[in-house]
Amino acid sequence: MAVFGVLAAVLGVVGLVAPDALLAVMGFEPVPEGDRADGDHTLVFLTASSMAALNMGVYYVLAALADWKPFFRWTVPFRLLTCAVFTLAVVTGRAPAGFVGVGLWEGLGAVVTGAALRYEKRAAAHA
Repeated sequence: MAVFGVLAAVLGVVGLVAPDALLAVMGFEPVPEGDRADGDHTLVFLTASSMAALNMGVYYVLAALADWKPFFRWTVPFRLLTCAVFTLAVVTGRAPAGFVGVGLWEGLGAVVTGAALRYEKRAAAHA
C-alpha cells in the first residue's frame, strides 16, 4: 500500500509540474503548447487528475502507516473496477495502447492487496 501510495503521489507531482512528461508515460503524444486548439481542456483535466493522484497517494501512505485494514479491503474492488474501465478504454479505442499499463498496474495492485489480506487473515486464524 505504501509503495502504491508513494508512486501515485510522485506521478501526481509529475503531472502537476511536467504534464507532457506524464502524458508521454501514459502513452499519449503530448501536443506542443502553441498547437492546442481553443477549447482544449486536456491540461485542466490532467491537473485535476494529477492533484487527485497526489492526494490519493498520501491517503494510501497514511493508511499504510496506520495499518488500516478496512481501507485496504475497500481498495480491492475499486482498483479492479479501475482496471476494467482503463482496459476497456484501450480495447474500444478511446485511449492509446500504452494506457493499458495503467489498468494492469491497478489490477495487479488489487490482486496483490487482496492476496496479502487473505494471507494475513489466515495466518491470524492459525495463530
